[in-house]
Amino acid sequence: MSNSPFQFEQVGIIHSCYRQKFGIPRQPGIVTAAESELEFLPPYNQENLIRGLEGFSHIWVHFIFHQTMDEGWRPTIRPPRLDGKKRMGVFATRSTHRPNPIGLSVVKLKGIESGNGKLILKLAEADLLDGTPVIDVKPYLPYADALPEAKGGFAPLPSVMAEVEFSEQAMDKCLAYESKTGRTLITLIRQVLGQDPRPAYLRESTHRRHGSALWDVNVVWESRGDHFLVMDLEPYSGTDRY
Repeated sequence: MSNSPFQFEQVGIIHSCYRQKFGIPRQPGIVTAAESELEFLPPYNQENLIRGLEGFSHIWVHFIFHQTMDEGWRPTIRPPRLDGKKRMGVFATRSTHRPNPIGLSVVKLKGIESGNGKLILKLAEADLLDGTPVIDVKPYLPYADALPEAKGGFAPLPSVMAEVEFSEQAMDKCLAYESKTGRTLITLIRQVLGQDPRPAYLRESTHRRHGSALWDVNVVWESRGDHFLVMDLEPYSGTDRY
């Protein structure tokens, strides 16, 4: 066994609509309206490093769980898919609390932008927090990476999305925001809240106010039993209030 030390170089950084951990889908591809960018950092912002990547529809992004790495790793985890009621081994989960805080996501590659010393991959359907450090990118190969006969263990396909409604005030602000920015905020909110981002211990609570930071707004919402109600939109200050 080799004892040679090793380290990873950060090759890029994620710019994402997700400004805080709360609300990020538990897997990529669930929220199709999510938009993000992968900006390569020097000296990796050279076009020859991604030559040929434009021919692929999806890519693997290897990244660091930078906001939880200081918390250390845990041998067992309570997966959200089991409502936090049963523990599984950390290597049987995709928890952020790992011996090496490395994450892996397959995301849609929408385009490539370059110029003025910048090299950016335009991404869709990612589950990546704004500011996430990226350590590697690889092309997704459908014939090797998609295995229809594979089993999902305790994490089968996600259930049906919950209904999300908007107050008149919230809808007016959403429409104004979309008109100003061109971002599909309403669809993003429906998909983020529809997969119920609440931790397991809050799943039974109702009329408890929550805030989810998306882009530069804080979405204020409540559970109403069989649906979620978006109450208001506020400017996002960069701090958690709920």
